[in-house]
Amino acid sequence: MTTHSTKIATENDPRWAAVVARDPRADGQFVYAVKTTGIYCRPSSLARLPKPQNVEFFDTAEQAQAAGYRPSKRAAKDDVAVQHATTVAAACRQIESAETLPALNELADAAGLSSFHFHRVFKAITGLTPKGYATAHRSRKVRERLADGGTVTDALYDAGFNSNSRFYEAADQLLGMKPGDYRAAGQNNDIRFAVGQCSLGAILVAQSKRGVCAILLGDDPHQLVCDLQDKFRRANLIGADHEFEQLIAKVVGFIEAPALGLDLPLDVRGTAFQERVWQALREIPAGSTASYADIAQRIGAPKAMRAVAQACGANSLAVAIPCHRVVRSDGNLSGYRWGVERKRQLLERESR
Repeated sequence: MTTHSTKIATENDPRWAAVVARDPRADGQFVYAVKTTGIYCRPSSLARLPKPQNVEFFDTAEQAQAAGYRPSKRAAKDDVAVQHATTVAAACRQIESAETLPALNELADAAGLSSFHFHRVFKAITGLTPKGYATAHRSRKVRERLADGGTVTDALYDAGFNSNSRFYEAADQLLGMKPGDYRAAGQNNDIRFAVGQCSLGAILVAQSKRGVCAILLGDDPHQLVCDLQDKFRRANLIGADHEFEQLIAKVVGFIEAPALGLDLPLDVRGTAFQERVWQALREIPAGSTASYADIAQRIGAPKAMRAVAQACGANSLAVAIPCHRVVRSDGNLSGYRWGVERKRQLLERESR
């Protein structure tokens, strides 16, 4: 076949159209190899397009390798990333189905990796250590079961605890209160709060025994109290004393002068994914911003930008977990739970 006819045949092949479009939907259906370089790539590869007369198609990467082609550096890197993602997904299922947390070396052996390498790969992809993932998974299962009206006994066994004593030892860390109180929407759980004013409007700060559990901003102080009541419907909400008012003064001081910093014990309650996002937000320095794509990349979930935005919207700790530092990829401001104008003012103060 002549060079010209080879070129025409390739251009008429629907697989070539997928290569030109760099269509990710074609990945896994075939690979294309380049005769002049001796490498093969996925259809979605961002590598420079070869001349069509130099292209050869194969159904699988194995066929391309058997024909003497080697994977491109990008393809090889992608293969490793896919393998790691598959390995970590299997480890997550192993953790979720186990009655007790498997030992690190047990998880690593199942993955075919050294303990050190497995630990590093697992944290890079999930944003948590295997132990942290197990804790977050148990926390989520317990909360879901109790929120659905299940008994404490059902919740503890569903979450993988094989004894009451072990569950109650961990309950405060998982729930921030006794399990029966959590099931009753915070009943018998004391939460102190105070409402004040700052240059951004009304501010409410609330604290459980574990730490600050809410920092809310708005225009109407009464509405902020209603929002707190909705969040902890049956908790014992206690109005502030003089000592607690010093705490709200500290938060207001940080809002007015971000350079002061805000070092408070926080009572953070969210899903495993939300807590990964919130931790990444706390690592953004004052005066800096990051895009939703940046945060998704940092937590090892580069395609989860929408979920990152939803986690920012679920944040109940304004300024302490600085979701105001997250902007669109083009640098423009997007939605903020407490209003875009407040977001703008916070960023302007931090940039001074």
